[in-house]
Formats: sequence, C-alpha cells, structure tokens
Amino acid sequence: MPRSDGRRIKSLSPFVKIMPYIMERRSDALIYHKQTLVTEHIDDYIHAKRESGVKMNYMHVFIAVFVRVLAQRPQINRFVMNGRYYARNHISISMAVKRSLHDDGEETTVKFMFTGKESIFEIAQIVDDVIRENLGDTQNETDQLAAKFMSLPGPMVKAAVRTVKWLDRHNLMPAGIIKASPFHTSLFFTYLKSIKLDYIYHHLYDFGTTGVFIALGKIKKMPIVENDVVVEKSVCELGYVLDERLCDGLYFANTFKLAKKYLEDLTLLETPLEAIKEDVE
Repeated sequence: MPRSDGRRIKSLSPFVKIMPYIMERRSDALIYHKQTLVTEHIDDYIHAKRESGVKMNYMHVFIAVFVRVLAQRPQINRFVMNGRYYARNHISISMAVKRSLHDDGEETTVKFMFTGKESIFEIAQIVDDVIRENLGDTQNETDQLAAKFMSLPGPMVKAAVRTVKWLDRHNLMPAGIIKASPFHTSLFFTYLKSIKLDYIYHHLYDFGTTGVFIALGKIKKMPIVENDVVVEKSVCELGYVLDERLCDGLYFANTFKLAKKYLEDLTLLETPLEAIKEDVE
C-alpha cells in the first residue's frame, strides 16, 4: 500500500533491511551527537544582512542550513515504518512555538514545508509567514486535530490514538492527518536560544516518522583551540538525537561536516539549489 508522505526503498542490503526488526521502535535506535559552533561567522552574516535591509536571525539561518542539508543528504530524510524504509517525498521541519513568552502562554506546533531548492531568503520568508499565521488566537490544523481527539471521553481517546497508530503502520493513515501531524516530518527543531536555555538531547517520538531532533542552545563563552592556542570565543551548541537506522556512521559524519561548512559560509545558501539527489528505490 503506497503512502502519501513517502515511497518505499527496496534496493537496500540485507543487513540494513534487518535493522528495523532488531531495533523495532525508534526509541530503540537513538544516537546522540553534540556540535559546537563558533558564532562569529553567523553573527557577521546576520549583521550584514540587516544592514542591507534583510531581516535575518538564528532561526532563519539554522532552518535554511537544515533544509539544504536534507536536500543534499537524502538518507537523513528517510524514515522507517513497520520494518520498511521509505524516502520522504518532501522536506518539512516541525517546531513548537509559544504564542506568548510567559509560563502560561499557549504553545502550538508549526510545520514548515519546503522543496529543498529554496535560497536562504526564500526560506526566511516561508518561516516568517507560517509563524505570523500562528501567533494569533486562530487554531491551526494541528490544534484542530488535537481538539477533535480530546473532545472524546478518555477511553475513546486511547482507542482513537491506537487506531491512528495502526493505520500509520499499515500505510492507511489519511493524508490530512499526516499533513497536520508535527510528528510526521523530516526534522523536529527546538529553538532553545530564544528562551536563553542551553542545548538538550530531546528524545525521538515512536509515533510518526521523525528520525532527527535538533536543539539549538544559547550563545555562551567557551575556550576554543585555534592554531594551537586556547582562546575564548562565543559559541552555540547543537544537540542531535538521531535514528541510527537511517544511515551508517560515515554518512552521518559527512552530514555534520556539510552543516558546519554552510554555517561557516552562509553565502553558499543564497543561491537556490538546482538539482536534488534522489534516493534510489
């Protein structure tokens, strides 16, 4: 049965194919990685763009990097469902958003949709438009879906969620639910810098298809070795939690290197990506 959010990958080695049977749940396959980044290149870029009249911040920058990396490293955009591998047919990033920065401020989730070919400027515009639409009192698709479930009595909520999970495992999930679900996404991003919190390692959800969770922490001072000399630099750190079944260690390592390359020269993201490498089925 085909899925609305991905296509089956069949040309995998037997060793890769057996991994979801050994590690059946996403929470069985968690691996963790921390990336420390000197922020001067990012700060200089954001300052230069603001001087030229272009609104840019860390959220725009990091989402743009993630989109480009997902486009160029398609194995990171795979997911495992019911023991089978799928190549996602879009790039999406989910994110929790507080409608007001108070302890009791309402929280919602948003999902940004991309082709992967966008420039950093196009991505910033998409991000701003989606967040603007979700800052008022209007409920988005995710809120509406959650409200429908929670309008049921407790036992029926449990039964409804079990039913949805069963439909997902058997590729029968309605496309509308997948579209509204923040858990059916390429990557989940938490922007902890905005609340001055350090990076964390956030768990992956067994529900849905998300195989990558990234948390960006606050800017802080740290000793860094440059040219064999220890100097103090402003840095930020990323906490990655990944589904080990997506790809091998070398592929992950080269993906982290690519992300670092873009973060050290963000001008590389100003040109739209002309071609995207596809997963072989």
